[in-house]
Amino acid sequence: MRRILAFVLAVALPCSCGFVRSPKGEDTSGNALGALSGSLLDKGNPREQDYSPSPETLLKYEIPYLYDDSNSTLIEHMGYTLSYNSKLRIPNWVAYELLDSELYGDLERNEKFTADPAIRGRQAYDEDYRGSGWDRGHMAPSGDMKWSSQAMDECFYLSNVCPQNHNLNAGSWNDLEKQVRYEARYYGRVWVVCGPVVGRGRYGTVGENKVQVPDGFFKALLAKRKKGSGYAAIGFYFPNASGRKSLSSYAMTVEELEKIAGMAFFVNLPEKYRNDAVGKIDPYGDWRIR
Repeated sequence: MRRILAFVLAVALPCSCGFVRSPKGEDTSGNALGALSGSLLDKGNPREQDYSPSPETLLKYEIPYLYDDSNSTLIEHMGYTLSYNSKLRIPNWVAYELLDSELYGDLERNEKFTADPAIRGRQAYDEDYRGSGWDRGHMAPSGDMKWSSQAMDECFYLSNVCPQNHNLNAGSWNDLEKQVRYEARYYGRVWVVCGPVVGRGRYGTVGENKVQVPDGFFKALLAKRKKGSGYAAIGFYFPNASGRKSLSSYAMTVEELEKIAGMAFFVNLPEKYRNDAVGKIDPYGDWRIR
């Protein structure tokens, strides 16, 4: 039932889309909604028109179910999908699928942060971050977008960014980004969803556009095990503060992370696999994390 609700609610959300990334061949035959997947990808030039996310996108394993979707606009770019919160000027979540074959691009980091052209109305601008004392913290990192110049450019949209403590951005958050790439090489494919946890809003806002500074950040990973038919999942939560510990110190089950993040993860995974994946973790055995 949760998977059905996720699909229906997501379809109902307004959306301005940048580009629909073609499906990557994952078998969704075990998914109860797999039969709803029709090809809506042949739309002509996506920059000249607006349309809702395709069923293929909404059924992807990385797309979460947001418990409170009262301020959520789905936006699709080449390398990632996000739920944008126009009130907070930051994403609710950012999700993408990372393949081993995407890790060998040689594109240089863009370094130019810009407003997201898919967003209508008020949003964050680069000036909001200048002199604020907070980093422009990527959710979908540039290191995962070296396979396409468009994907690289679009990951520098400020809709994919949150005010982040510099020590965290350059420390444990960066450590996990590198670990995700390692896992993509190991498994061949990893589904990623991450984003801010606003919490009590203890740090307030920055800039003229009042961009919310989160209390912390989450990230959840899913991969298909090499042996057998099961899946492995793991969650992480990081306070938006200085301090660097081993990644295992931030790790938890996906079920535990759902309570912190306010959303359900990997809801499109067939139920027989999801229950096992989200309820337990093996940081070292499945993820080589100590």
